[in-house]
Amino acid sequence: MTKSSNSKNPDDISKLSFEEAIKELTGIVGEIEQGEIALQDSLAQYEKGMVLIKHCRAILQKAEERIEKISKGEGEKQKKPEAKTQQKTKDIPF
Repeated sequence: MTKSSNSKNPDDISKLSFEEAIKELTGIVGEIEQGEIALQDSLAQYEKGMVLIKHCRAILQKAEERIEKISKGEGEKQKKPEAKTQQKTKDIPF
């Protein structure tokens, strides 16, 4: 087996940053595409790759949720002044 297939177990994968996980995944894809590793090793690498993909998707999901939260917070800040100006104009009798 190659160094990258031995370097991370599933517990270690959960500690990887997005960039580290993508780097590992790229290495796995390269090894499988070269076709120079045994079938059993290819399957093990494929399984590890799927775990890495799941990990990356989870990181991206958290980032998306954070962006949405930030965006909603900014949107609410912008909406509040508008709401106040609309209330002021409603109070004017003409």
